[in-house]
Amino acid sequence: MDGVDAPLAAPPRLQDVPDWGYLLQEFAELYRRGKAGGSARIRAHQRAVREAIGRTLAANPPVLARKPDVKPVTAHLKRAFDQGRREVTQSVIRAIESVAHELAWLYGYEKVPTGLGKKYAYAEFAGPHGPVVTTEVILGVVLFAPKCTYPAHAHAGLTESYYTLSGAVSENDEGVYAPGSLIFNPPGRMHRITVGDSEPSLLAYAWHGPPDKLADQKMTFSRATRRS
Repeated sequence: MDGVDAPLAAPPRLQDVPDWGYLLQEFAELYRRGKAGGSARIRAHQRAVREAIGRTLAANPPVLARKPDVKPVTAHLKRAFDQGRREVTQSVIRAIESVAHELAWLYGYEKVPTGLGKKYAYAEFAGPHGPVVTTEVILGVVLFAPKCTYPAHAHAGLTESYYTLSGAVSENDEGVYAPGSLIFNPPGRMHRITVGDSEPSLLAYAWHGPPDKLADQKMTFSRATRRS
């Protein structure tokens, strides 16, 4: 009718966009196959993430369209994919590639430290704000350029883990994490990431915790301590 706006079309459900569903399945398998190194706490986190993904898949939630966006660091994405296809995480890489043209790469901080804007960005796959809408878990990937230093930060009330998909990183200068390795950060743990000199690194991440913490997580870097 004239003068009456047409109703907005409802967003598709997860089962209507198989590539997103397959991507979530690959994340669940990553958390099923990944080693826990004998740690009961890590094993419990892996199980919690798998179960959260399972509930999300069963709920068949809406998938919100985001305007695709790139950042300077995404110039390294093809190389990260190419390298990742050689690793044990290759099936996850292929699933990410299938939705790569739809990804909105973000910074997540109101103020990005000088230089970091060219060496870092992340893309979210599932969470309270989409694209796959869920209050169960937040899933995504973070891309680092070679020689990137990601400043120390922590996540209040959330357990965070990363799986290295390509490249290699170190956290807090405590060992090197090659493809297939898991980095585990309990709530509130300060962590700083450094990246190898010659290759970018692509990491899958999961945040798990109470729905209110997932919906309102504030990302901030710690202030460097001044030395007298």
